[in-house]
Amino acid sequence: MIRLNLKNEVQDYFFITFGLLLYAFGWTAFLLPYEISSGGLTGVSALIYYVTGLEMQNTYLVMNALLLVAAVKVLGIKFCVKTIYAVLALTFFLWAMQRLLISAAGDGATTLPRFLGEDQDFMATIIGSSLCGMGLAQCFLHQGSTGGVDIIAAMVNKYKNISLGRMLLYLDIIIVSSCYFVFHDWRRVVFGFVEMFVCNMVLDYVMNYVQQSVQFFIITKHPDDISKGIIEEMDRSATLLPGTGCYSGQPVSILMVVAKKNQSVALYRLVKTIDPSAFISQTKCQGVYGEGFDRLK
Repeated sequence: MIRLNLKNEVQDYFFITFGLLLYAFGWTAFLLPYEISSGGLTGVSALIYYVTGLEMQNTYLVMNALLLVAAVKVLGIKFCVKTIYAVLALTFFLWAMQRLLISAAGDGATTLPRFLGEDQDFMATIIGSSLCGMGLAQCFLHQGSTGGVDIIAAMVNKYKNISLGRMLLYLDIIIVSSCYFVFHDWRRVVFGFVEMFVCNMVLDYVMNYVQQSVQFFIITKHPDDISKGIIEEMDRSATLLPGTGCYSGQPVSILMVVAKKNQSVALYRLVKTIDPSAFISQTKCQGVYGEGFDRLK
């Protein structure tokens, strides 16, 4: 059990780090060079950078330090340890990525290069926000956070059945809308909304795809062998239901199985190996709550 927990923790930190790299690359390679506004504390930090030249990782770190103090009691020390790691790692990645991209531009460049060329604001917004959304999803899927308003969203999500992407959307609308009163520039506001919607759509899509559940009904002559294989090989369970074939009038055994979508192929192979003549139906589940799946909130 200790080895399993250690393995899970290492895996979590690996994917959180990978997600942070995607997030930092999306910002420094596409959003910052084209002066795209956004929601969240990274968006606030970016706006300060556009106006004052103060690098965004500095203000990002200070604001997150204040929020993390309030988050310890609500989210628990485990969540906050990973969040503290994510905040420090993202601060470093933002700093290092800017230095790397400026060096890559060559010719004594002192500002972030626009690799897509001039007047490519929209394409930069789409690519950058997609990378940020994928990075955020990796962090959330492994019980991490990039801090900022993500902490607020995670606290609300703990008690309310609201998706993280939707909660972030509400908070980001407020932040992006307020940008106009600071800069009086509709261009930044419009592209900020584009970035916000694309980022949150990608975030929700990745998270829902990974967490999506499916339900199987399996009519078979070998229910015991199949259920044993499901338990031992897939670490899932099944419910045996009695039934009667309407055409034959004979009693039949029906296995009801709920599993993750990415386990579908393994289940089909298992059933085919044991009972190639089994009848299987598969449906997508809107929501599954209980042991091994989401918990009721």
